[in-house]
Amino acid sequence: MVSIWFFIGALLLAYGVLILGAGLWELVEPPAHAVVRADLHAGIWWGALLLIIGAVYSLRFRPNRG
Repeated sequence: MVSIWFFIGALLLAYGVLILGAGLWELVEPPAHAVVRADLHAGIWWGALLLIIGAVYSLRFRPNRG
């Protein structure tokens, strides 16, 4: 039986990769019309946070962990 938390962790991990990738892309190629407080790089911070939380959940609740 696979825990639902494993799938939630995998989803957070996937979203983290996508948001972090988009944030890093905006760092390399700034958009033509920057948003307010673009200097904070919120996409990078939130992407990294989701990536870490998703990895923790995926590893903690992985199937057949021992």
